[in-house]
Amino acid sequence: MTIKEAAELLGVDKTTLRRWDKAGKLKPYRHPLNRYRLYKKEELEQLLRGIRHE
Repeated sequence: MTIKEAAELLGVDKTTLRRWDKAGKLKPYRHPLNRYRLYKKEELEQLLRGIRHE
């Protein structure tokens, strides 16, 4: 998923995802050509479940 799609799924801003990346909460994958951040939907859903249970 793109950073925009991931932000929409989690209900946060793209800036928040970038901060979480730097803090180590998320591990984005990089597109090999343009180096854009990409996220696995399963990992985002797991993070979302963790947030809801806190």
